[in-house]
Amino acid sequence: MEIDWKEVASYAIILIIVLIAAQHLNVVVSGSMEPAFYRGDIVLVQKANFLGIDEFNPADVQVGDVVVYDAAWYDQPVIHRVINITDINGTTMYVIKGDNNDRADPYYVKADQIQEKVVTFGDNLVIIPKVGYLSLWLRGL
Repeated sequence: MEIDWKEVASYAIILIIVLIAAQHLNVVVSGSMEPAFYRGDIVLVQKANFLGIDEFNPADVQVGDVVVYDAAWYDQPVIHRVINITDINGTTMYVIKGDNNDRADPYYVKADQIQEKVVTFGDNLVIIPKVGYLSLWLRGL
């Protein structure tokens, strides 16, 4: 049996593309951002650092952007919207809040905590509805 190296290379390329694409998808685990998106939806994200490539600069985040950040108050990354940007003692700090929450997240966020930004197309967030439910179920969430 002879190995078809073109076919092997084709499968390898497809696998690499799928793995890279999967790193740019984030499953929503709560309803804190409703009605922008819902639990079980998947959002497309840009990464602050993906294999050494800066897809966006966290210092350029604007009010209204939806970001994924390492929260000091929660042990998992949080997807919420930037509602204010302020300067505290020469450091830019972000006030972040879930659209469906009554109040802002409990701590200011520095740019280096922001790891991802949800991609927009025009004024719309790029969302794949409900596809993430299987992932939530498999993870016991």
